[in-house]
Amino acid sequence: MRCQRGFTLLEIILVVAIAAIIATLVPRLFGDGVSGAELKSNVRTVAAAMKLARDVAINTRRDAFVTVHVDNRELTTTYDERVVKLHPQLVIKLFTSQADQINDQSASFRFYPDGSSNGGRITILSNATDTARRFDVDIDWLTGRATVTDSVEKQ
Repeated sequence: MRCQRGFTLLEIILVVAIAAIIATLVPRLFGDGVSGAELKSNVRTVAAAMKLARDVAINTRRDAFVTVHVDNRELTTTYDERVVKLHPQLVIKLFTSQADQINDQSASFRFYPDGSSNGGRITILSNATDTARRFDVDIDWLTGRATVTDSVEKQ
Protein backbone atom coordinates (compact mmCIF):
# COMPACT_ATOMS: atom_id res chain seq x y z
CA MET A 1 0.00 0.00 0.00
CA ARG A 2 1.24 3.42 -0.96
CA CYS A 3 1.49 6.26 1.62
CA GLN A 4 -0.45 9.40 0.69
CA ARG A 5 1.29 12.75 0.90
CA GLY A 6 -0.29 16.21 0.78
CA PHE A 7 -3.75 17.54 1.50
CA THR A 8 -7.08 16.96 -0.14
CA LEU A 9 -8.92 19.76 -1.87
CA LEU A 10 -11.56 19.73 0.85
CA GLU A 11 -8.96 20.27 3.57
CA ILE A 12 -7.41 23.20 1.72
CA ILE A 13 -10.80 24.87 1.14
CA LEU A 14 -11.66 24.45 4.82
CA VAL A 15 -8.41 26.08 5.97
CA VAL A 16 -8.86 29.00 3.56
CA ALA A 17 -12.45 29.52 4.73
CA ILE A 18 -11.40 29.57 8.39
CA ALA A 19 -8.58 32.03 7.62
CA ALA A 20 -11.03 34.32 5.78
CA ILE A 21 -13.46 34.30 8.71
CA ILE A 22 -10.67 35.11 11.17
CA ALA A 23 -9.32 37.90 8.95
CA THR A 24 -12.81 39.42 8.80
CA LEU A 25 -13.59 39.24 12.52
CA VAL A 26 -10.28 40.14 14.17
CA PRO A 27 -10.11 43.81 13.03
CA ARG A 28 -13.68 44.36 14.22
CA LEU A 29 -12.88 42.95 17.65
CA PHE A 30 -9.71 44.97 18.19
CA GLY A 31 -10.38 48.06 16.05
CA ASP A 32 -11.46 51.40 17.46
CA GLY A 33 -14.53 51.67 15.26
CA VAL A 34 -13.20 54.07 12.62
CA SER A 35 -12.59 52.28 9.36
CA GLY A 36 -10.46 53.72 6.61
CA ALA A 37 -13.54 54.31 4.48
CA GLU A 38 -15.30 56.18 7.30
CA LEU A 39 -12.22 58.30 7.92
CA LYS A 40 -11.88 59.24 4.25
CA SER A 41 -15.60 59.97 4.01
CA ASN A 42 -15.41 62.37 6.96
CA VAL A 43 -12.35 64.10 5.49
CA ARG A 44 -14.17 64.52 2.16
CA THR A 45 -17.16 65.98 4.01
CA VAL A 46 -14.99 68.61 5.71
CA ALA A 47 -13.19 69.51 2.48
CA ALA A 48 -16.48 69.73 0.56
CA ALA A 49 -17.94 72.07 3.18
CA MET A 50 -14.92 74.36 2.82
CA LYS A 51 -15.08 74.34 -0.98
CA LEU A 52 -18.81 75.00 -0.98
CA ALA A 53 -18.40 77.88 1.49
CA ARG A 54 -15.84 79.49 -0.83
CA ASP A 55 -18.21 79.13 -3.79
CA VAL A 56 -21.13 80.53 -1.81
CA ALA A 57 -19.07 83.55 -0.72
CA ILE A 58 -18.05 84.29 -4.30
CA ASN A 59 -21.53 83.79 -5.77
CA THR A 60 -23.50 85.67 -3.11
CA ARG A 61 -20.83 88.34 -2.56
CA ARG A 62 -21.11 87.84 1.18
CA ASP A 63 -18.81 86.26 3.72
CA ALA A 64 -19.46 82.57 4.34
CA PHE A 65 -18.40 80.67 7.45
CA VAL A 66 -17.71 77.05 8.32
CA THR A 67 -17.52 76.49 12.07
CA VAL A 68 -15.88 73.33 13.38
CA HIS A 69 -16.75 72.13 16.88
CA VAL A 70 -14.04 69.72 18.06
CA ASP A 71 -15.73 68.61 21.28
CA ASN A 72 -18.87 67.25 19.63
CA ARG A 73 -17.31 66.72 16.16
CA GLU A 74 -19.77 68.88 14.24
CA LEU A 75 -19.65 71.33 11.34
CA THR A 76 -22.04 74.21 10.94
CA THR A 77 -22.19 76.65 8.04
CA THR A 78 -23.83 79.96 7.23
CA TYR A 79 -25.24 78.65 3.95
CA ASP A 80 -26.97 75.54 5.28
CA GLU A 81 -29.24 75.01 8.29
CA ARG A 82 -28.19 71.45 9.00
CA VAL A 83 -25.46 70.34 11.37
CA VAL A 84 -22.97 67.90 9.90
CA LYS A 85 -21.91 65.24 12.39
CA LEU A 86 -18.53 63.54 12.03
CA HIS A 87 -17.59 60.12 13.41
CA PRO A 88 -17.57 60.35 17.23
CA GLN A 89 -14.22 58.57 17.63
CA LEU A 90 -12.20 60.81 15.32
CA VAL A 91 -9.48 63.04 16.71
CA ILE A 92 -9.76 66.57 15.29
CA LYS A 93 -7.20 69.36 15.68
CA LEU A 94 -7.69 72.95 14.52
CA PHE A 95 -4.91 75.33 13.50
CA THR A 96 -6.18 78.88 13.05
CA SER A 97 -5.33 82.35 14.20
CA GLN A 98 -6.38 83.40 17.69
CA ALA A 99 -8.97 85.78 16.22
CA ASP A 100 -10.75 82.90 14.46
CA GLN A 101 -11.12 80.74 17.55
CA ILE A 102 -14.50 80.87 19.22
CA ASN A 103 -13.25 78.94 22.25
CA ASP A 104 -10.78 76.12 22.99
CA GLN A 105 -12.93 73.60 21.11
CA SER A 106 -14.34 75.63 18.19
CA ALA A 107 -13.09 77.79 15.36
CA SER A 108 -14.57 79.44 12.27
CA PHE A 109 -13.15 79.48 8.79
CA ARG A 110 -14.24 82.60 6.92
CA PHE A 111 -14.45 82.84 3.15
CA TYR A 112 -14.57 86.29 1.52
CA PRO A 113 -16.39 87.34 -1.68
CA ASP A 114 -13.08 87.75 -3.53
CA GLY A 115 -12.33 84.03 -3.00
CA SER A 116 -9.78 84.46 -0.23
CA SER A 117 -10.18 83.20 3.34
CA ASN A 118 -8.72 83.54 6.79
CA GLY A 119 -6.80 80.29 6.19
CA GLY A 120 -5.99 77.48 8.54
CA ARG A 121 -5.80 73.73 8.86
CA ILE A 122 -8.01 70.95 10.17
CA THR A 123 -6.20 67.74 11.06
CA ILE A 124 -8.31 64.60 11.30
CA LEU A 125 -6.82 61.45 12.82
CA SER A 126 -7.88 57.89 13.48
CA ASN A 127 -6.08 56.20 16.36
CA ALA A 128 -6.75 52.66 15.20
CA THR A 129 -3.19 51.39 15.76
CA ASP A 130 0.23 52.61 16.86
CA THR A 131 0.46 54.65 13.68
CA ALA A 132 -2.59 56.81 13.16
CA ARG A 133 -3.83 57.67 9.70
CA ARG A 134 -3.74 61.45 9.41
CA PHE A 135 -5.45 63.78 6.95
CA ASP A 136 -4.90 67.53 6.78
CA VAL A 137 -7.45 69.85 5.19
CA ASP A 138 -5.52 73.03 4.43
CA ILE A 139 -7.32 76.25 3.57
CA ASP A 140 -5.10 78.69 1.69
CA TRP A 141 -5.60 82.26 2.92
CA LEU A 142 -4.87 83.86 -0.45
CA THR A 143 -6.98 81.68 -2.75
CA GLY A 144 -9.39 80.15 -0.23
CA ARG A 145 -8.86 76.74 -1.80
CA ALA A 146 -9.12 73.64 0.39
CA THR A 147 -6.63 70.83 -0.27
CA VAL A 148 -6.43 67.44 1.39
CA THR A 149 -3.17 65.66 2.18
CA ASP A 150 -2.74 62.37 3.98
CA SER A 151 0.16 60.84 5.81
CA VAL A 152 0.91 58.36 8.55
CA GLU A 153 1.71 59.96 11.89
CA LYS A 154 3.78 57.96 14.39
CA GLN A 155 2.71 58.32 17.97
